[in-house]
Amino acid sequence: MLLEREDINPDAADDEYGRTPLWWAAGGGYEGIVKLLLEREGINPNTPDTEYDQTPLWWAAGGGYEGIVKLLLERQDINPNTVDTKYGQTPLSWAVGCGHQGVVKLLLEREDTNPNIADMEYARTPLLWAVEGGEEGIVRLLLARNDTNPNTSDTYYGGTPLCSGGLQEAGMRE
Repeated sequence: MLLEREDINPDAADDEYGRTPLWWAAGGGYEGIVKLLLEREGINPNTPDTEYDQTPLWWAAGGGYEGIVKLLLERQDINPNTVDTKYGQTPLSWAVGCGHQGVVKLLLEREDTNPNIADMEYARTPLLWAVEGGEEGIVRLLLARNDTNPNTSDTYYGGTPLCSGGLQEAGMRE
């Protein structure tokens, strides 16, 4: 009912963390509400919160909400490569780290999703996260993209995904 009113600003953020209704709905897995909000004029799907610069897509990806991720990615104005300031990760990195293969697949279907953006703390790429997490299906999805760089090393161990995978198999990593 509230969204039917013309005097309601559907993109207004809360005072404490700057989170919009879309942010709350996407992060909470409320696909129907996300759909309603995205149908309204004036909705910015890229509005991050003011606490950690986490976007609705970032939260939906981390939550494994495939339907919501799909709705957001259908918009041409969505940026799939925004990096939050808490973990320094993109929605792709966050989805990989959480093991959400379906979300990873959706993100990689967008040509403008960059699979090589490393996190800020250890410079780990989504591929490195997938290898270290033993996510074989996600590794396959990432390697299916011709633009995924398999030779990027992190700054924590200095290893590439191949080194990390070998160390993991040998029981040298947790």
